[in-house]
Amino acid sequence: MSWVDSVPSGGEDIASVWKLWSASRGDEELDPQLSLEGLTPKKELDTDQTSTENRSAIMEIVSNNPILKSFLAGSLSGTCSTVMFQPLDLVKTRLQNPSPVAIGTAASGASTYSTGSMISIVGRIVQKEHIFGLWKGMTPSLTRCIPGVGLYFMSVDVMKSHLISNEPSPLQAVAIGMSARTLSGVCLIPVTVIKTRYESGVYNYTGVINAFRIIYRTEGLRGLSCGLLPTLVRDAPFSGLYLMFYTQTKKLTTDWQKSSLSAPANFCCGIVAGIMASIVTQPADVLKTKMQLFPQKFDGMHSVVLYVYQKYGIKGYFKGLVPRMLRRTLMAAMAWTVYEQLTRSIGLK
Repeated sequence: MSWVDSVPSGGEDIASVWKLWSASRGDEELDPQLSLEGLTPKKELDTDQTSTENRSAIMEIVSNNPILKSFLAGSLSGTCSTVMFQPLDLVKTRLQNPSPVAIGTAASGASTYSTGSMISIVGRIVQKEHIFGLWKGMTPSLTRCIPGVGLYFMSVDVMKSHLISNEPSPLQAVAIGMSARTLSGVCLIPVTVIKTRYESGVYNYTGVINAFRIIYRTEGLRGLSCGLLPTLVRDAPFSGLYLMFYTQTKKLTTDWQKSSLSAPANFCCGIVAGIMASIVTQPADVLKTKMQLFPQKFDGMHSVVLYVYQKYGIKGYFKGLVPRMLRRTLMAAMAWTVYEQLTRSIGLK
């Protein structure tokens, strides 16, 4: 009788099978906790199986939830564009901040990055903080953009799916873009304040949590929400105008959308939309930066408008336009292109 004939019926413990098989070969009795699957411990197999089941469950939830798909696709696209174009945002912030003294430091150690041209600022950052200094503020940027861009795209997708039946008209696109950006802007204004101060070189925060604690302790909720109005005045119209220009220019590339050139076509549409929207909303960006860097200096929107005009004239409202236009245009174009491709890949379009 072979060892196979002695195998217990009814699905008994695998350890019994292992002992019989070892005895038939004349081997020493091995650990019964070892399975027949390449001597992999049983506990390890159970863990792997559980992990696989968890991954499958997560994928099933995502695949059956279009809103969650939109959020994840938007978050991923925002992450890619933020990492690529963070240096432009840093340069823009320092161009808009003329103060040479960093708060909390002696004058001798002051930062002078914010004076001069865009090229000279880049040179000074690289000289004093090395090449990675151009990515200062990356943590608060990602903290803001990953949920913020995801929330924005999710809101746009929900409104387009439930409020309109076809492609949005120009006015509908403006309304959808402004509403979605307002929602994400209000939710993430504390992170926006921290990001602006972190990048400016004026404040010596050691991290996002440290910045949050210091601002809350010294300025309260007002400090964490300062600049909300100019932020919304800047971001909501930008997103509304951007979505309008983007959807309208996409209509000119209908034939390309059905070919392998869809991604380059979307990127070009994003560039055009970003340039137009950036120019219109630049003054609000300057006012937002001033209010968030020096909240104790201004009583409200009116006082910062007068301050910028009296000190710099009309051109003061367009300080930092070039790096912001480059960053916002390229970032939005990249985000929308990645989002469009991802949504096609996961079956949202």
